[in-house]
Formats: sequence, C-alpha cells, structure tokens
Amino acid sequence: MKSTNRFLTIGILFLLVISSASIAQKKKENEWTKLFDGKSLEGWKASENPSTFSIQDGMIVVFGERAHLFYAGPFMNHQFKNFEFKLQVMTTPGSNSGLFIHTAYQETDWPSKGYEIQVNQTHTDWRKTGSIYAVQDVKEVFVKDNEWYTQHIIVQGKRIIVKVNDKVINDYTVGENGRLSSGTIALQGHDPKSKVFYKEIMMKLLPD
Repeated sequence: MKSTNRFLTIGILFLLVISSASIAQKKKENEWTKLFDGKSLEGWKASENPSTFSIQDGMIVVFGERAHLFYAGPFMNHQFKNFEFKLQVMTTPGSNSGLFIHTAYQETDWPSKGYEIQVNQTHTDWRKTGSIYAVQDVKEVFVKDNEWYTQHIIVQGKRIIVKVNDKVINDYTVGENGRLSSGTIALQGHDPKSKVFYKEIMMKLLPD
C-alpha cells in the first residue's frame, strides 16, 4: 500500500510539472516580449561590419556598410517558428533596409536562410516596404520617410502576413519548396547611404 501511494504521489507531481510547463508556455504565447532593451545591443550579434549598428536615444540606428544584426538572445534560445514580430521603424530619404525571419547568423553576404521583409519607401529598388523580397513584392508606398510607423510580421504555419500601421499589405502562403522552417530574426544594414531607425522590437509566440 505504501509503495502504491508513493507511485501515486510521484505521478501527481509529474502531472503538476507538465501542467505548469504548459501554462508557462501558453503565457509566453499570449505576451509580448521585448527583444531590445533600448540601451544596448545585448542579445544581438552583428555580422560583417558591426559599426553599422549603434544605439541612440532608445533606438537602434542602422547606418554604414552592409551588415546584419541577428537576435542571439535567450528568449526561446533565439529559435522561432510561429510568432508575431512587431517593431517601430523610421526610414530616411533614399534608404533601404530589411527584416529577416527564420534566418541564422551568417558572417558575410546577404543571409541565405529564411525570408527578407523589405523596408524601403524611396530607395531606387522598386520593391517597397512590406515586400516578401523577390517572392511576393509590393510596389505601393504606404508610409513616408522621417515618420515612425509600425511594421508587423505574422508567421503561422506556411503563411506570412505583413502589416504596416495595422493594415495588411502582404499575405503569402509558402509553397512546397518554401524557406519557412524556424530560426532567428535580423535587421539589415543595406549600404552606406541608407540610414534607418528601429525601436520597440517585440516578439509574441503563436501556437504550433
């Protein structure tokens, strides 16, 4: 009888642990987590030309030679599958940048893993903000340079939705040979003439 009670107690404790883990996961899925503390690049890793990225008044300033800033922090061990990724962006005239999803740290060149979501109002590249770069592109411009706007990317299963100031401007379902899997996110430094500002960088997990 004592042995049975002991096993019953162990079983109950195991179920409580599993239940607590499940509740914690659901809590994470319902909450926004800040990935940028507004003070430093802690939790981020820059490639190629790290000096392209600096901190100013609670913003990440992207200005310099080509480089990419990858999230490498502890949240979900920087491996995301289904999520909402939202941040505040301000471009300057003629600038170009991008937001990579399901990507991985790469020392040089343009990231080869995942997708780039374009940031560009007036650069000569005709693919404008909200484009899923070279996959499903947007030609229309929805916001102005020198003004803050919200860029919001939702990844759920094989679907990518891009919102600008809460308006859906791109909705794409990935085919069989698509590049969605899992991975981190990254900010792009495109060229020395492009200056772009980012702040309030947040992530919310979605269920698998």
